[in-house]
This record gives sequence, structure tokens and C-alpha cells, in this order.
Amino acid sequence: MTQPPPPPATHPGLSATQLIEKAKVLLEALPYIQKFRGNTFVIKYGGSFMDDPRPEVRASVALDIVFLASVGIQTVVVHGGGKAITRAMESAGLKPEWRNGMRVTDAATVKVVEHTLNNIINTEICTIIQNQGGLPRSIPGNAVNLCEKLHATDTDGTPLDIGYVGDIKFVRTKIIKKALAEGAIPILSPIALDNEDRPYNTNADVAAAAIASSLKARRLVFMSDVPGLLANPDDPATLISTLPVGKVEELKRNHTIASGMIPKVDSAVKALQSGVKRVHFIDGRVPHSLLLEIFTDKGIGTEIVHGA
Repeated sequence: MTQPPPPPATHPGLSATQLIEKAKVLLEALPYIQKFRGNTFVIKYGGSFMDDPRPEVRASVALDIVFLASVGIQTVVVHGGGKAITRAMESAGLKPEWRNGMRVTDAATVKVVEHTLNNIINTEICTIIQNQGGLPRSIPGNAVNLCEKLHATDTDGTPLDIGYVGDIKFVRTKIIKKALAEGAIPILSPIALDNEDRPYNTNADVAAAAIASSLKARRLVFMSDVPGLLANPDDPATLISTLPVGKVEELKRNHTIASGMIPKVDSAVKALQSGVKRVHFIDGRVPHSLLLEIFTDKGIGTEIVHGA
């Protein structure tokens, strides 16, 4: 007598319907994986959520980064670390000073900044990524970033001297590309050197954009502690999913883009003008927000795209 076929295998605790839904998620990701394999993505790992007391938040971000690299995407991470720098300065007896939203960086401060970014934060991120099965490669920013002194201005347009703060003019991409060719995930700080090999602090958003532009990255992703660009800053339901770059100046004029989002968006625009295909803003505290933004049809944050 013919035996009936065995029932379909199921995962403990999951129904067949739930397993099918999981398969659908994987299938939705497939065309994106095929499209992006071999392309370069630059991820700005924001300091604002690196201080989150929940280790699972940082682990989730690291796992997403490892996933990108594992499916053939050349993944580069650029990190900030403003809060950690402030704490390190206070521990060293230095008082943080800000002028027009920019950290004043004298000779003593830049030493603290360089040590904190290159030796503490960079190492921490490498460890988290390694714990998730990735192959990180620590690259101090002053090994690749060449800069000039930033000529800053106050709110009224008058010149400001904020010390050792740089404007990146050139990126030695050969070092980054070598790490990628060897299957590693480069982890870069935003430190830079001038033509006399003096270290300068640079804005991490600007550094990420400069590195993405130099690598001709397909995607630049800014991860922070906000969901993206909001039409109403007090209402998360007003998230702007897609923003043509031609609309940016209008949103700056009506203060939809304001405060700390201005340097991020300006960096995004510059990256798009320099060959980056698309720029994303996502909340790194949302579990797997990076994968949801890149590998699903709807996304989870704001993307800035070419066009009017």
C-alpha cells in the first residue's frame, strides 16, 4: 500500500504560513542583491546612536553591514564620534567649545580627537563587526584623507578660525580598494592630514560623502538617530520617502531641512553631484533598518535622488 507523503517540515515555533512569509521577504530582496552585487556602498555610522546603551542596537547595525558584504556588496564604513570626543576632552581637562555648530579644535583638542576616533571608536566598531562574523579592516582616516584648513564663517558671514578643522580635498582610494579586494570591510575615521602631515578633525558626514564620491559609490547611507527627513519635525508620520535633489534648496528655505540636517543634506547633494547614484537617511536604532531600506520595495527612511 502506498504511504502518504510526509507532512511538510516546519521550523520549531513557526507555522508553514510564517515560513512562507519569510521566503517572500528573501525573494523580495533577491533582485536588489543581484543588482547591487559588486557595487560599492558607503555607510556613515553615526555617533549619535553609537552611544545607545542597548548593545543589541549596535549588534543589529553590525549584522546588517556584514550581510551587505556577504552578498557581494563592497561595503565601506565611515564613523563619527562627537559625544565620545566630548567625554574624552572633559576627562583630559579640556572644555569643549562650539562656534556656529562647529567644534573649535586647538592643538590639544585635535590630539584627543585623533586618539578617540582612531584608537577607541574605530576599534570598538571593528570588534562589533567581527563578533557578527565580518572581516573589518581598521583604516585611520589620516591614512587616506588629505585636507586643507576649513575656512569657516559665522552666522553673519564673518570669518571664523576654529583651529584644526579640515576640508577634505583628496582621498587615497587605493588603500580602501585594496582592503575591499581582500574581502575586508574598511572602517574609516574622519581624521585627515594637511600637506605638512598635521592631523585635522573633519565633519564625519562630509568625510563620508568625500569618500563615497572618490570611490564612485552607488549608495551613500547616513545612519543616525532620526527616521529621515520629516515635513513636520514633530510628526514621524510626515516622513519624506523620496526627495529629488532639485527640491533641497526649497526645503532649506522653509526650514524643513534645518539645524544638524543641513550638513548631512549638503554632503548628500555634493555626493550626488560627484557621481554617487543615491543617498539615504535612516534611523540606525530601528532593527535592521539598513536592510529594510536597501532590500525592500518601500524602504524605511528618506532617499535623495537625482532630478528636479
